[in-house]
Amino acid sequence: MIMVYLNTFTFPNKDMEFEFFMKIKRTCYDSFYPFQILSKHDFKRIDFEPVTILYGGNGSGKSTALNVIAEKTKIKRDSIFNKSNFYQDYVNMCNMQISDPIPENSRIITSDDVFDYMLNIRTFNEGIDQKREKLFEEYLDAKYSHFQIKSIEDYQQLKKVNNARSKTQSRFVRNELIDNIKEYSNGENAFIYFTEKIKENGLYLLDEPENSLSPKRQIELTKFIEDSARFFGCQFIISTHSPFILAMHGAKIYDLDENPVEVKKWTELENIRTYYEFFKKYEKEF
Repeated sequence: MIMVYLNTFTFPNKDMEFEFFMKIKRTCYDSFYPFQILSKHDFKRIDFEPVTILYGGNGSGKSTALNVIAEKTKIKRDSIFNKSNFYQDYVNMCNMQISDPIPENSRIITSDDVFDYMLNIRTFNEGIDQKREKLFEEYLDAKYSHFQIKSIEDYQQLKKVNNARSKTQSRFVRNELIDNIKEYSNGENAFIYFTEKIKENGLYLLDEPENSLSPKRQIELTKFIEDSARFFGCQFIISTHSPFILAMHGAKIYDLDENPVEVKKWTELENIRTYYEFFKKYEKEF
């Protein structure tokens, strides 16, 4: 079930921005962000497909565009982001056209969200490591104690003694922690985060999802996004410069490095051509 919830989105052009500056007549601010970021490349409008990609180098404005769209659509977000005094003014000047109501489970997922999740997992596992050490001590105490039951209150301790005597140390500790241990790499945790947050029937904005993912995991995430868009009613707007994600079947790509911004095939993008020429040069070594 292919869905497009957000059809079009327009940003203020240079003339609209100039009129705004003339009206406010304020000179005490050093930054009018996000004004003059997207208009610099004459980026006025996006016409969306089930998967739309914003491509560009650092400073091209792809993350800015994604955050503005998220703010305008009022979808969920976890991490805070920098806003200037004029951020809401800019958002109010943007317009969007939707074909279906944007589902409540829609959200923007940023690199900060993924990093915070991995940090929480790391902190959680450090707590598990401390508990593991305590369980080692409990195991040795229980296994080699001369415990005798004297009352009903001693029953739980007796169970622990018998449990320790019937298992190896590693099996005893693992059984005690079995519901808590999360032994995954950072890349695996990042991939899990995306698959847990992306549900059926939603609009999802992904800001450089390739961060923390190995090439193999990027390919797996690309397949997950393709399937979610094709079969599960999801629409995606993605900022990226990952060649694996840019090669996604059916994706519409806006090149924000161009002035004015253009829609291109992934094989026409400058970074992709650089990759191609590099590997072509060393083709005989493979």
